[in-house]
Amino acid sequence: MLVDSHCHLDFPDFAEELDDVVARAGDAGVGLMLTICTHVTRFEQVLAVAERYPQVYCTVGIHPHEAGNEPDTDAARLIEMAQHPKVVGFGETGLDYFYDHSPRDRQQASFRAHIRAARETGLPVVIHTRDADEDTARIITEEMGQGAFPGLIHCFSSGPELADIAVKNGLYISLSGILTFKTAEPIRETVKGLPLDKLLVETDSPFLAPIPKRGKRNEPSFVAYTAAKLAELKDTDSAAIAEVTTENFFRLFAKVPHSAKVPG
Repeated sequence: MLVDSHCHLDFPDFAEELDDVVARAGDAGVGLMLTICTHVTRFEQVLAVAERYPQVYCTVGIHPHEAGNEPDTDAARLIEMAQHPKVVGFGETGLDYFYDHSPRDRQQASFRAHIRAARETGLPVVIHTRDADEDTARIITEEMGQGAFPGLIHCFSSGPELADIAVKNGLYISLSGILTFKTAEPIRETVKGLPLDKLLVETDSPFLAPIPKRGKRNEPSFVAYTAAKLAELKDTDSAAIAEVTTENFFRLFAKVPHSAKVPG
């Protein structure tokens, strides 16, 4: 069984055929999907998708793009929203200096609030970082100094320095379709040196469809292509990658029942 550890099933891209998208995921061996919240103001829609399908779980959080637009949300409020059994983590949160859609100080404050929620509950924080490796590493290190917290760097596209800091601090690394891109050789070289017991796979759908689906709308079933590329990089087979990344997912997202799977 594969797990798509990061997708956005509440996005309008899927609205007209969500049942079919989830069914195709099952047909491709994807037994679990984690649909990720980007706006606390849209959390109810995200949760509704998770409640609709037994093999879908969700997070609650504020994407760094939205940190300047969404209501100020502290750790206590995030923890309150995470009481539902289908909510298994916080985020996505983090820093995005590529687009700078939100002020950097607001991004950083929101990031720290999500980390505090993760520390207090033991639920993992899902970290987005783009063109912000230095500040991401600094905040992770500073916050770990206040007490350990679980989490992962999602859609990894950074350098080996941030990967090393993340893994040394007990965080996981999640790999998207970017791993298959022709321009991603530096990322592949970094991934070759990362321990398998710290890796997950994801789609980030509807974005970043992997080769050979590049240019199409991404969906959870396509995570199999990323897993196949990871198997190639680690000189193993797809079945072994499915097994280890699924074990890693359950270890990190410990609130997800081990019995969770596609019905039937």
